[in-house]
Amino acid sequence: MFQPRYQISPYLLDQIKQITLLVHELNKRAWPDVILAQFQTKAEEISTYASTSIEGNPLPLTEVKRLLKNRPEQVRQSEREVLNYNEALVALRGAWERPLTSSLLLHIHRQVTVGLLPDHQSGQFRREPVIIHDPRTRDVIYLPPDYDDVPALVEGLLAFVTANRSILDPVVLAGLFHKQLVVIHPFVDGNGRTTRLATKLLLAGLGVDTFNLFSFENFYNQNVSRYFQQVGVLGNYYDMVDQLDFTPWLEYFAGGILDELQRVEKELERHQASPDNTLHDHHQLILDYIDRHGFITDKDYAALTDRAKATRTLDFNKLIDLGLIVRQGRGRSTHYRRVVE
Repeated sequence: MFQPRYQISPYLLDQIKQITLLVHELNKRAWPDVILAQFQTKAEEISTYASTSIEGNPLPLTEVKRLLKNRPEQVRQSEREVLNYNEALVALRGAWERPLTSSLLLHIHRQVTVGLLPDHQSGQFRREPVIIHDPRTRDVIYLPPDYDDVPALVEGLLAFVTANRSILDPVVLAGLFHKQLVVIHPFVDGNGRTTRLATKLLLAGLGVDTFNLFSFENFYNQNVSRYFQQVGVLGNYYDMVDQLDFTPWLEYFAGGILDELQRVEKELERHQASPDNTLHDHHQLILDYIDRHGFITDKDYAALTDRAKATRTLDFNKLIDLGLIVRQGRGRSTHYRRVVE
């Protein structure tokens, strides 16, 4: 089993305490459903943009947003990377407490790399050696473990996670997992994206009720060089594995979690619950129908509810005022669609 070397330094302990207090404060507050829905969409967009940008994807956030809303059939490789990551992220939504197993890890990797890697490499542990180069000088900086050792190393890491999930603080557990999976480098490509998605599962153990609004990848993307310096290792795996100290990485990792939670708190504080921005079941009915069919008409809505025509008009107008839908067409061809930024 994986046996990491680390210390709970005073700085790390302070970060964990601040995170715990902030999680408690966030969970005490009630947020309007409409605001939570908007923030969840925004967080998924930011996570998708940031995690793919870290790996060198050139698409700016504005283009990522358009891509996720329109989802064209014919896409370039850079667009496929974005769509794959977002689909994997959305697939994890609402299932944060599932156990992290080898099969789930491989499934996440397949989602991230489908159409980007050959079938024998997508969703499969590597069966070939890999070498990590400095992107600027092309010098060899890291030799990961032999591919024959990868399955056992991954299983040892996952066994450690399972054994310590109810013992270690979620920040410590998620941080240890994150760096060690990068060290193992179990895949030919897609290691970083897969690691960050799997780390989200472990961070859900923080118990943040607003966890879907959380995008820790955003912190890493603000200074990619520092992220790689902290999460990466130098040399030959077999020469440095016994001396590897995870403490500096855990301090950096915890600082990023706290930074992101503080950002979410500030954003949410600007949107306190009120009757004007609270969604009810009938409003959600409209949004769900649009999400399934692309648009909705008043006739469609009337078939779903017994609300009078004047009341249905008020329902549509409220969603328009909140910036969630837009009215298109005139007369009998009037219909409503989601707002596309």
